[in-house]
Amino acid sequence: MVLFVVKVFTTERTKGFHKGRNEVKTQKIFQIKFNSHFKIKNEKFMNERMINQFMEMVQIESESGNEANFMNYLKAEFEKLGGEVTIDSYGNLIAKFAEKGCTGKEPILMSCHADTVQPGKGIEPVLKDGVIRSKGDTILGADDKAGIAELLEALRVAEVHPPVEVGISRQEEVGLLGIKEMDFSMFKAKKGYLLDNDELETIIIGGPSYYAIDATIKGRGAHAGMEPEKGINAIQAAAFAIAKLKLGRLDEETTANVGVINGGIIRNGVPDNVTFLAECRSLNHEKAEKLSKEMEKIIREEVTKNGSKVEIFIDNKCKAVEISPDAEVVETAKKALKSVGVDATTTFITGFTDASIYNNNGIEMAGVGIGARLEHSTDEHIYVDDMEKAKNMIVEIFKLSAV
Repeated sequence: MVLFVVKVFTTERTKGFHKGRNEVKTQKIFQIKFNSHFKIKNEKFMNERMINQFMEMVQIESESGNEANFMNYLKAEFEKLGGEVTIDSYGNLIAKFAEKGCTGKEPILMSCHADTVQPGKGIEPVLKDGVIRSKGDTILGADDKAGIAELLEALRVAEVHPPVEVGISRQEEVGLLGIKEMDFSMFKAKKGYLLDNDELETIIIGGPSYYAIDATIKGRGAHAGMEPEKGINAIQAAAFAIAKLKLGRLDEETTANVGVINGGIIRNGVPDNVTFLAECRSLNHEKAEKLSKEMEKIIREEVTKNGSKVEIFIDNKCKAVEISPDAEVVETAKKALKSVGVDATTTFITGFTDASIYNNNGIEMAGVGIGARLEHSTDEHIYVDDMEKAKNMIVEIFKLSAV
């Protein structure tokens, strides 16, 4: 067991004086014991249980592809709350809760993902001055375990809610692989909320069409010093192609990128095999589709100039979606956020999330914030106050959906 002592400075005001006068800075000291369950002693944090659980969860490793232990943990937690829980054949979790304090209301779906990006092993959460971070050499895992912790606590404390269905996917961070294997016939809900946006101030109402473009180039190997003329350089062929591609932000709703290239074995060998991974995306589906075909055409034309051959695999991973700013899920989310002091606005993103797949399958889903900041980096952190706001937002969504 490791014991940390954290000092928190707060400003207290003497009674009977006007704002700005007789302010005294006081020091409060509390302890955090890092073991299987955290003890947090400070009256500032109204929701110790949620923070305890979040800090416990981020220590359960769940990098993409390694979520099984964490899913089993979540299964037990949702069952403790009275949920009917299933882990499907792909490893996604589905939980269902009966209505509470109301009757005859339509179900709503709440969704998160269980996996994290790397480096997500050996996470040690540190709480200081109301902010939770990792100790600095890993991510924190607030994306998306903060959303899960907030949802669990909302289910515990909500006095009223309609039937609630929960979908927790795996392998979201590596291409939405889990949600694509989800059996959507298991859900009765036709509307819901994805707890995977970072900031509380925005509600995501649209995402892009996304095309993954994988190219494998075949050249001919040879000794680079003794007989290079007998070889066909696959790296050179790839370079020709990549140099011709239009990359980066192409317009306000369209981007393209080459993110990975692999090839060659030794310095003095003409490389005979290269692969590179490209992508394009746009909030306009037709535009993304056209761009993917243009990129394919350029790759084929340029690669063959030096005699190489190429195989190209294109996968349309999701189709652009847009829900109305006036949709019921959006209006409900705005009202819920307003109740916690947040004036939220709607936005579109060219990143893609599980919400795109839900929407593609007939479930209208808006993305709402969980409070995570600088996710996908070792500087990732989250404010306890934001977690409390997000939890209260979910409770209010339950309430508004039950009237």
